[in-house]
Amino acid sequence: MFQPSNHSQDASSSALMQVDPKETSIVVRDEMQNGRFPHAQTILYNSKKLQEDLHVLGMKIKHHEDNIKFLKSHKNKLDDSILDLQVTLGKYHSSTMPNNENDAHYSNQSEDETMEQILQHEKSAAGILCRLKMSHGTQISHPSFTNDVLGVVATLGKVDDDNLGRLFSEYLGVETMLAIVCKTYEGVKALETYDKEGQINKDSGLHGLGASNGKELDGRFLVFCLENLRHESQESYCGEFVVDDPQRRLDLLKPKLPNGECPPGFIGFAVNMINVEFTNLLYLTGSGYGLRETLFYNLFSRLQVYKTREDMVLALPCISDGAISLDGGMMKGTGIFSLGNRNNVDVRFPKLSVTSTLPDNYIDTEKQLKETKWKREKMLEDIKREQALLDAAKQSFERKKEEFVKFLAQSSAYASQMQTGFTPR
Repeated sequence: MFQPSNHSQDASSSALMQVDPKETSIVVRDEMQNGRFPHAQTILYNSKKLQEDLHVLGMKIKHHEDNIKFLKSHKNKLDDSILDLQVTLGKYHSSTMPNNENDAHYSNQSEDETMEQILQHEKSAAGILCRLKMSHGTQISHPSFTNDVLGVVATLGKVDDDNLGRLFSEYLGVETMLAIVCKTYEGVKALETYDKEGQINKDSGLHGLGASNGKELDGRFLVFCLENLRHESQESYCGEFVVDDPQRRLDLLKPKLPNGECPPGFIGFAVNMINVEFTNLLYLTGSGYGLRETLFYNLFSRLQVYKTREDMVLALPCISDGAISLDGGMMKGTGIFSLGNRNNVDVRFPKLSVTSTLPDNYIDTEKQLKETKWKREKMLEDIKREQALLDAAKQSFERKKEEFVKFLAQSSAYASQMQTGFTPR
């Protein structure tokens, strides 16, 4: 006999398990001996009919449950597609404009402003390097600076929204934003040399260039070596890329709650919200890897971005590498919360200009996004309709089960009366 799934399976099983063929046979035998066989046939017919009704209802329940499971699976795929398209079009920043007068001057961060912010750190390695490049262009005397140094972290990526730029820079910290990025270890060696005693040679590398321009390098500075990141770091990305994406965004699995759905308010991964300039997109390491899967994946890993703190907290079960929210919430890692007021890091990623944010296939992508959203709405309507049918089928099953249990009780009482020789009126 068919066994319905989940609740229906338990319900129908508990009801059908109570059928006792011996009780029915006693009724039939006694009825036949007393010449009342038609009444026994009625009992058998009713018993069979009730069981068949429960079976049909159980089939309906399973049918609707399977339909809902199928529809939800497709709805989840549509959710993922919508997130990818929104990131491609920069739609995730629709509600992130400054919310007070004090924030107003942080809007529309430009490349020039980012460069000015770096130059304010005049005794930093980044400040010295940028000043030299501005003064001499690519004609810096040391060939390793020209050929191997890509630039400063803050200049190698752009964002679609200034609020994201502030959040990302705060998450990374000023030391990382001012870090220098080299292609190979040869470039790292050119930045700083040492004498036989292991002391820094202040007449060579960035130290020498800074001193010659009256800006003596002060303190430590970070340097990222892309080839070493790829070969040695466990934080390097080894997966696939989003198909047909000119920005070569990483095809990361979307977070899923225990119910299999994407957390509400999830916008995307920080590593995919960084826009890389076309010239830098063309750059690949000797092993064939680009900036996103080396530098930016090392910096952000699978950092998740949410609309609000509330969304971020609700998504805690599926956050593994930290998260931030557009209203200022921040988790540095699993169980590590950053509380208090925002730190206004004075070096931020620049904002993409309006013209540079529009890809060649913008109109087609916008159309695809609208169509996908429409499909999702229709899918939600289908799920709602199937859920209503499922609820109705379950209610009918419960009523039929109660009827069957009542019938079994009456049949049992009738069989007992027949056994004692008592015939009811």
